[in-house]
Amino acid sequence: MDKKKKCIEEFKKERERLNSIIMDFSSTSTKRFFALDSQVYSEGKIPAKYKEIMGLVGSIVLRCDDCILYHLIRCFEEKVTDDELVEAVDIALIIGGSITIPHIRRVFDNWKRMTERN
Repeated sequence: MDKKKKCIEEFKKERERLNSIIMDFSSTSTKRFFALDSQVYSEGKIPAKYKEIMGLVGSIVLRCDDCILYHLIRCFEEKVTDDELVEAVDIALIIGGSITIPHIRRVFDNWKRMTERN
């Protein structure tokens, strides 16, 4: 496994570990928020694939690296195509402006690694 793929796997494990700790300490309100988050991204009238694309766009615009990587992983799992990803990133760039470019660089770097292109 190459270094970047290993980093992605480590990110997923660390996120799961930290979320478990949050649940150990959280209030009912926090647990409800987490449950709502899961529900919102699940399959519905809008397919989960498109919800993850929306989550990715929002995360790029807000410039949250953890959220960007999480939604990028979910986009990969939901079989988002390269062309769909490119269009989504274009939307994020138009909404967020040039300040999103460093995040977009990492999006495509991670995508390239996830899809095993060199």
